[in-house]
Amino acid sequence: MPTKTLHTEMLHIPTTDGRADAFAAFPDGGGRHPGVLMYPDGFGIRPVLREMARELAGHGYYVLVPNFLYRHGPAPVIELPEYIGEEARPAVFAQLMPLIQAHTAERTVRDADAYLSFLTTRPEVAAGPVAVTGYCIGGLLAMRTAVAHPGRVAAVAGFHCPAGADGPDGFAALTARVHLGHAEGDMTPEALGELNRALDAAGVDHTSEIYPGTVHGFTMSDTDAFDPAALRRHWDRLLPLLDRTPANG
Repeated sequence: MPTKTLHTEMLHIPTTDGRADAFAAFPDGGGRHPGVLMYPDGFGIRPVLREMARELAGHGYYVLVPNFLYRHGPAPVIELPEYIGEEARPAVFAQLMPLIQAHTAERTVRDADAYLSFLTTRPEVAAGPVAVTGYCIGGLLAMRTAVAHPGRVAAVAGFHCPAGADGPDGFAALTARVHLGHAEGDMTPEALGELNRALDAAGVDHTSEIYPGTVHGFTMSDTDAFDPAALRRHWDRLLPLLDRTPANG
């Protein structure tokens, strides 16, 4: 468990289309820390994402969590229940899905440049490439960020995410080390094999596995999908991946 005292704050990131609100967490006490861009799931910045950012920051990282749906307002862009149970999901998704679908690959890449530029110029962030991680749709945004900015991203992770949504050609420019943690409910062994063969063919240094017994959203403790063992496995995979980034060298 991390033991560092943390500083947290809300920030605004200038983009070509406006300003994205964001949550940041990093160790108190001065110094510079490896940077991590953390994309939330479609539900956005909320208490569980802030807690995950704090958890990661406690291991010595500067963690920046952007509201990637900022064009539609500050987070949360829609009213969310404290616990997003099955009974609440249809109404929540009815409001969120049009906003998520409007967040095109072009918007993702354009915003990613702004997020990375902001992150890497923070006085608390160490020089060198950063890491990117994401959950659900945020995992796809993390992969697209790493593909579009190979010199700026050294490691990328995605959890219960549609990592292969851009097809095998989507990995061609990927130079970052990769970990993908798939929900058993999202990914068959056959589909996993196909995805991993595409990563191999692109020469990507990766681990990609199904987390046993999980359903989509397993890292999120404010949903019915939450799996405590899978969340621990996520940290067990994510932290060693980040430890290998150049800023940690």
